[in-house]
Amino acid sequence: MSGLYALILVMLAAVVIVLAIGIGGFAKGGQFNAKYANKMMRLRLLLQFLAVVLILLFVFLRGKFGGS
Repeated sequence: MSGLYALILVMLAAVVIVLAIGIGGFAKGGQFNAKYANKMMRLRLLLQFLAVVLILLFVFLRGKFGGS
């Protein structure tokens, strides 16, 4: 179960990193933003979805097996 918890933390960190890159590109503008803004948003949404699925799995398993 602690492996799943660690995976959740890594996934959340990935979301924050992609979000920061996206915000930085948006603030800077220019060619990077024009080329990658939509791709960064899609990647962030995918990572957020996966993070939420992992969190729900963690909560389900913790409730089912009674972890502390």
